Amino acid sequence: MKVIIIGGFLGSGKTTTLLSLGRHMVEKGHRVAIIVNEIGEVGVDGETLAGSGLIARELTSGCICCTLKISMEYTLQTLEEEYDPDVLIIEPTGIALPLQIKEHVALMELPELSFAPVVTIVDASRLNVELSQVPKFIVTQIKEAEILCVNKIDLVDRETLVSVTGKLMDLNPDALIVEFSARRADAQFMRFIDLLAGEGTARQEGENRNSIELSQVSSHSGKYSLDTKDLDREDMAAMILKILEEVKEKIELLNPLFIGHVKISLSLGKDLVKGSLTSSQGYPMVELLESSGQDPNQLKFLSAVTLLSKPDLVHIIDSAIRSNLERKHVGYESADPVTGLINIKGTSK
Repeated sequence: MKVIIIGGFLGSGKTTTLLSLGRHMVEKGHRVAIIVNEIGEVGVDGETLAGSGLIARELTSGCICCTLKISMEYTLQTLEEEYDPDVLIIEPTGIALPLQIKEHVALMELPELSFAPVVTIVDASRLNVELSQVPKFIVTQIKEAEILCVNKIDLVDRETLVSVTGKLMDLNPDALIVEFSARRADAQFMRFIDLLAGEGTARQEGENRNSIELSQVSSHSGKYSLDTKDLDREDMAAMILKILEEVKEKIELLNPLFIGHVKISLSLGKDLVKGSLTSSQGYPMVELLESSGQDPNQLKFLSAVTLLSKPDLVHIIDSAIRSNLERKHVGYESADPVTGLINIKGTSK
């Protein structure tokens, strides 16, 4: 089984890269399985992955290079026994260290295991801000990579792209660097896929590190069960966009240069809307998809932001979601993601 580990900071485009890569490999006849790790207690991307036809498992409530090593080992062994993939793609949370994950998987001593070169994805539009917000963590991710992917090149001009690539070469002159747009799956993305055919040789030096502490990121996640029949796809998209705009405005008051990832998934019947915000410099993005039906009438969210206290993040996210649900007269129940106990209700009018 070939293991591909795709790392990169929050919002760099790992999931989009993973989906494009997984679909391509399935088309080529490979049996592909995916392990996705979210830092919060709630996974947001599971329905998207399920709808893609790929075999996927989500690990939540921590980081697989720190607190979820046992869960990852169990999940990996179960996938191998039940599905027997020839390719396993691991997408760790954006505040994980991919090389540390490789070491943990290697110690499992699974038979006939090989590794592709360790990958770190860099958002071409955010590298300078990332280096200013969490320099030690970003530099560590870059220096430990064997392949550095400069993603979202469609969002920057040529001068910016040359500057970003130059900084990566200075930080890690030994890495292979490839520039692409994962969303477009362009010709350079195909070159990236070819590079994964190689064998990874990087080894971790020194003791294990707590990547959550190193990243200086606060996180908050949760889900709401909804009671409404009045929202159509356009209403859903407009509400998600409004929530993210309010979140962005409030976070900027406390950290004007924040980076991270705020993800919201809203499923009503057959309709699925996903929203995403990755930095103060970017704009909220919304996708209209078709629901697999596994999370009916539910809003789920996951947020992780730099240099912001946990209480502030919780207040900003929860108040934005609840005020917009109430504005649309949507009834809701919020359950603790760990215990399942109802902790707040909102009544439709």
